[in-house]
Amino acid sequence: MNTEPLVLVERPTEAERVALVRFNRPQVMNALSNESTRELERILHELDRDASVHVIVITGSEKAFAAGADIAAMADFDYATVYNEDYITRHWEAVRQMRKPVIAAVAGYALGGGCEFAMMCDIIIAADNAKFGQPEITIGTIPGMGGTQRLPRAVGKAKAMDWCLTGRFITAAEAEAAGLVSRVVPAADLMKVTLETASKIAGYSLPALMKIKESINVAYETTLSQGLLFERREFHATFALEDRREGMRAFVEKRKPAFRHR
Repeated sequence: MNTEPLVLVERPTEAERVALVRFNRPQVMNALSNESTRELERILHELDRDASVHVIVITGSEKAFAAGADIAAMADFDYATVYNEDYITRHWEAVRQMRKPVIAAVAGYALGGGCEFAMMCDIIIAADNAKFGQPEITIGTIPGMGGTQRLPRAVGKAKAMDWCLTGRFITAAEAEAAGLVSRVVPAADLMKVTLETASKIAGYSLPALMKIKESINVAYETTLSQGLLFERREFHATFALEDRREGMRAFVEKRKPAFRHR
């Protein structure tokens, strides 16, 4: 029986403020299961509550970020089972509940549920060997974790239709050109670049980071006029922050700000 943790976590030192979470099911290319997502949910909520953590990085292995949901585990499910259990909801979507920025560092395969999970994160940084895709059609089903909903918002209707209806794999270069990922880096540099990016973000005011994340997410849920009003109110709210005062004073005084995250 495998006693290895399904999800590994490296907590930061006080200076780093970046936590690293890693899928750890190499025997099945980090396929997502009820057990692994339940453990991930527990870890993510702990990190979101941890004052020493400002940014969370989630990754897999060099071969696979996550090659989808565990097909072997669900091959014999029936409708009553998945409907009554609300399969791939609950803890599977815990990353959506994180208030702090979450970065997906993707190498190798990010297919099906793995691609959908990456899309739940705030930033995707891809290695040049990454392969994305929604191949559910090839096994007689459809995406169930947002592939038909988040993908059109990220890459547009035409490409989402193409990718989901053909089930083809998408290279990192094509994913970047389509707007699915924020940048592509050499595979050997993936974690170095991702952690440097996370550290840069973590150095800014945490309340301001969370307000930016929330405001951008609102843009996907509301009309433009509603979104602009939300943004304006959040901008006004930063004037209650010590960090806003410190940041502006530091700019005027031509020095580096000393944010206190409040």
